[in-house]
Amino acid sequence: MSTNFEVRLAERVLHLTLNRPEKRNALALAMCRELAETLRHAEQDRAVGAVLVAANGNVFSAGMDLDEALEGDPGEHARVHEELFTIGSRLAVPVVAAVSGAALGGGLGLVANAHVVVAAQEATFGLTEIRLGLWPFVVYRAVALAIGERRALELALTGRIFGAQDAAAWGLAHHVVPSLELGERAGEIAAGLAASSRDAIRCGMAFVNAARGLESSATGELARRARKAVFEGADFREGVRAFREKRKAVWPSLGVS
Repeated sequence: MSTNFEVRLAERVLHLTLNRPEKRNALALAMCRELAETLRHAEQDRAVGAVLVAANGNVFSAGMDLDEALEGDPGEHARVHEELFTIGSRLAVPVVAAVSGAALGGGLGLVANAHVVVAAQEATFGLTEIRLGLWPFVVYRAVALAIGERRALELALTGRIFGAQDAAAWGLAHHVVPSLELGERAGEIAAGLAASSRDAIRCGMAFVNAARGLESSATGELARRARKAVFEGADFREGVRAFREKRKAVWPSLGVS
């Protein structure tokens, strides 16, 4: 079991908690590799309906582990970072991030790869690589997708820190809450996702990921095929019955009958 982060499965929510508080949850290469592997496995596990990423300590993640930045194989670093910091655009299981403290550099990359972000009011964010004579090459795409390329470019150029209210205004954070409510609010959202139709969420997220960058006609054809699959599925029939009977749906895709 990894010592870089804690893993716990409860009521179909996989809790991943970064656990290097003494290193400000810096993202060592082994940690990045293990996080990507855990997320890939979560996607294939029928017992997992959502992932909740949080952090121990006062910092969500300060980004790259500088102690190892100048060591090791640059090619391996690039491969592992590419896998982790683009994974949100491929996953079919939703990831919720609960952000407290600073999310900088690669830490911001993790946040941008989440599908729902809940931030504490005091949380801060930044693409600070330029301060080290570096550029956020790998995390830039996810951040630009979340907040727009023009905004992402300005942040990468200046390395400036911004707060939770700006993160919400720009679309990076979806909810901003008092720090004492962060865990509860993020947990509620993750639990709600995990209790929803697995088939509808997976099909919908696969559609969103596949449609990105396609022309309108290709997107329309993709949507028609995905919609047909959902319409013909057992979850949709159960959803309609539950709606008409004014009861809570019992989704067949969750293995509950």
